[in-house]
Amino acid sequence: MANKAEEDIVLYAVGDVGPDRADPGSIFKHVTDVVNQGDIAFCQLEVNLSHRGVGTMGKENARDPRIAAAIKDAGFNVVSFAGNHCLDAGLNAFLDTLANLKKQELPVIGVGRNIEEARRPAIIECKDTRIAFLAYNSILKQNYWAESDRPGCAPLRAWTIYEQIELDQPGTPCRIHTFPHRGDLKAMAEDIQKARSQADLVIVSVHCGIHMTPAVIADYQREIAHVAIDAGADLILQHHTHILKGIEVYSGKVIFYSLCNFALEIHFMTREFTESPGFQEMRNGLNPDWNPPYPGYPSFPFPPDSRKTILAKCVISDKAIKSVSFQPVIINKKGEPEIITSGDERFGEVVRYMEEITRDQGLDTRYTIDGDEVIIYR
Repeated sequence: MANKAEEDIVLYAVGDVGPDRADPGSIFKHVTDVVNQGDIAFCQLEVNLSHRGVGTMGKENARDPRIAAAIKDAGFNVVSFAGNHCLDAGLNAFLDTLANLKKQELPVIGVGRNIEEARRPAIIECKDTRIAFLAYNSILKQNYWAESDRPGCAPLRAWTIYEQIELDQPGTPCRIHTFPHRGDLKAMAEDIQKARSQADLVIVSVHCGIHMTPAVIADYQREIAHVAIDAGADLILQHHTHILKGIEVYSGKVIFYSLCNFALEIHFMTREFTESPGFQEMRNGLNPDWNPPYPGYPSFPFPPDSRKTILAKCVISDKAIKSVSFQPVIINKKGEPEIITSGDERFGEVVRYMEEITRDQGLDTRYTIDGDEVIIYR
């Protein structure tokens, strides 16, 4: 009989992926050996895999279809495409992306030719355990969500209310409230319950949150995650913000409020766009440290804190989650992720950063270093 370790399932999860280089697979060269040791690995695809289409930022927002093979070769075998860029290059590029992922036998979640397909889970069977993956998107441009007769992503829309705090003081700062669309929230809960009847575990991915801004977790993110867990989800993976956010353990289940970037390069914005007054004003309002260009980081024009990221790890045993941890990762000057060990001083920098942003948001999660991993739940 196989020992317990051999029966365990190791799941890895990372945030945004989208290389932009002649050899797309080379962006993963420092992490491929580790990711391939897992049984299942998840990533969020940020770009279209097509030679067709023009994006919204002045240049092409479609990328080399070979990225699909690079993702597979790196060890990933579940891909969410439910993000705010899924239809940036148009319908043809969107459909090309689905086709190119399918050619590599990569299950894609959160998108489809209609809403039924977009809400359909990918069920991975591994070592006699069935794991269902669902994906949703809260960062929604108009008409990017799927309907009964329209391709797109599975929506999990959110609304914003600005509350004037001092009613007799016009122009003073306001309090911001966000909450999820009740119909979308109900549909997600129903999807989770249905998936739960078909699988032993349910993992939910959501593209959401306040991008580039340190620490802050929007109200709607928390409500989405809690409702998902109450409906039967076992693990929540959130992404989009291009910067790490804190982690919560709710009802014994782990919520990653942002997995940050992992292998994302941006070359599709024109210089005119990035230097426009509107873009600069937006950038400064989100994060005062976001002031590109950064010397030595030509393909990674994100705030310096975005260079800190993580590889989430979940160990599944006896059809239940046994432990959840992460390994600190640093994005190098070539835009490539490097997993760092506890002997590297940058390891402590990532852990301290996670502790600071977690406390900042009132979360009481404790991080325990165990070798080269940081334990969240065990």
